[in-house]
Amino acid sequence: YGVMAAGSASYLIWRHPVANMVARASAPIGAMFTALCLLTGMLWGEPMWGTPWVWDARLTSMLVLFFLYLGYMALGDAFDRPEQGDKAAAILALVGAVRLPIIKFSVDWWNSLHQPSIFSMAGVSVDTAMLPPLFLMVGAFQFYYVVVVLMRVRAHVLAAKVRAARLMRAA
Repeated sequence: YGVMAAGSASYLIWRHPVANMVARASAPIGAMFTALCLLTGMLWGEPMWGTPWVWDARLTSMLVLFFLYLGYMALGDAFDRPEQGDKAAAILALVGAVRLPIIKFSVDWWNSLHQPSIFSMAGVSVDTAMLPPLFLMVGAFQFYYVVVVLMRVRAHVLAAKVRAARLMRAA
C-alpha cells in the first residue's frame, strides 16, 4: 500500500503516468497478499483462540486495508474517463495511507491478542532459529511482488500503446 500511495502522490503532483501504472499494478497484488494474510490468520486463529475471527485491532485494521484495496481498484475503473478514475483512486490511496501506521502500531496501542513486532526495544520477540526462514520468505514475497508489478506495468504500457494506435487509426 505504501508503493500505491507513493505512486499516487507522484501521479497527482507531477502527473507521471508510469507512477500511476505502478500504483494500479500494485493494488491487486496487495489485495491478494492481504487476503492471504486474513485467510491464513483465520486458519491459525481457530485452533489458537477457538474462533476463526475476533475483532482484534490488528485483524480489523487489516480487514479495512483489504477493503481499501478493493475500493481503490473499483474506484479507478468506475469512471468513463480514465483520467477521472485515476485521480479519484489516487486520492483514495493517499487517504488510505493513514491506515499503515495504525496497522503497524495497533498491537502496541491497544490490548491485542497478537505478539508485538519482531524487533522492539526489548529485543527480538521470536526465537532466533525462526529468523532465517522468516527473512527468506520476506525476500521471496518481495521478489514475487517486484516481478509481478513489472509484468503488470509492462501490460499497462502495451495496453496504452494499443489504445493510442486505435485512436490514431480512428482519426
